[in-house]
Amino acid sequence: MSEYLVLSGILVVVIGFALKLNPLLVVTIAALATGLLGGLGLGEVISAFGAAFNDNRYISVVWIVLPVIGLLERYGLQQRARAVIEKMRGATMGRLLLLYLFFRQATAALGLTSVAGPAQTVRPLVAPMAEAAAEKTHGKLDEKTREKVLGMSAATDNVGLFFGEDIFVAIASILLIQGIFQTYGIELTPLQLSVWAIPTAICAFIIHGTRLLMFDRSIGRHGK
Repeated sequence: MSEYLVLSGILVVVIGFALKLNPLLVVTIAALATGLLGGLGLGEVISAFGAAFNDNRYISVVWIVLPVIGLLERYGLQQRARAVIEKMRGATMGRLLLLYLFFRQATAALGLTSVAGPAQTVRPLVAPMAEAAAEKTHGKLDEKTREKVLGMSAATDNVGLFFGEDIFVAIASILLIQGIFQTYGIELTPLQLSVWAIPTAICAFIIHGTRLLMFDRSIGRHGK
């Protein structure tokens, strides 16, 4: 019977979620209950919490970054980003996103995959700047065109990351590709795979860069 008491943590989770209590509090109480009923002392349970946090501390960075970005947005980060673009001569949506595509690919190729992203840069900076550049060049945007500009900003980040990170040798995708080739008896080093990722990245830059410039021009034709 005692071994089933350990499962009471599941019951705590079910009841807590049913009562719509704070999820973090519910999970914490469930973990404490499971550990104590499993025969661990309070100190051992807390130690286990500390070890898990230390082993996965990179996850907690998200909870630090997001509130900071939220505060920056609340105090006018997006408005300042738009103001900067409005003061720049020759700034167009296509050129801006093309520059960001190069930045994203270059940093990803160096292994800096987390230096930018949808939450860190696209929402607070890139998307507002792209929208401001489009309005500066083509006038007020309708809602459908505005959504396309925001979507193209996010797509630029994805393309830059996806085709840039494979150039970096010590990345999980390279190891995955190497493992798949090994199952078919093809032995390739990570360096070989990285080198051959460069032409693909160049093609991705040219293709998506062309799409960006064509989309920018299509907004101009639509405005006319």
